[in-house]
Amino acid sequence: MMYEVQQLRINYKTLEEFKQFKQYGLQELSMLEELNAQISENEIHSPFYGIYIGNRLVARMSLYRQSKKHDHYFKPHQPYLEVWKLEVLQEFQSKGLGTRLIEYAKSFNLPIKTNPRVHSNQFWTKMGFVPAAYDLERDLGENPMLWCPEGVSTSK
Repeated sequence: MMYEVQQLRINYKTLEEFKQFKQYGLQELSMLEELNAQISENEIHSPFYGIYIGNRLVARMSLYRQSKKHDHYFKPHQPYLEVWKLEVLQEFQSKGLGTRLIEYAKSFNLPIKTNPRVHSNQFWTKMGFVPAAYDLERDLGENPMLWCPEGVSTSK
């Protein structure tokens, strides 16, 4: 079965749906504040992408485009994507939904950085990500994993 990834709207329905995910937290709460402040503006660019099965949001991720000036990971230096909060609801895991979200992110053909959650390194490795060479100053206790499209490599 092919799951369709869609950009999620920033609205109360989406925020309500987010409450079922373990990773629900400050990011969504700040989004709620932004939503309340800009409710009259209907067009807020959402960094959230998700997969619905029926009417239920069962998988989601945040995808942020970072500018070239923030790139300390890739050669040549360039804009890249950062994946946060990739999560599939437990009863929908192992059905290819996380893979589908990452394939969608890769379709932008930009390098990707993520900071994997505990015990998820195996998934990221399977998706072709490699650990960044640890840099104390840059990584500040994170252990980023990186994916490079053709013609891009990781900076050492």
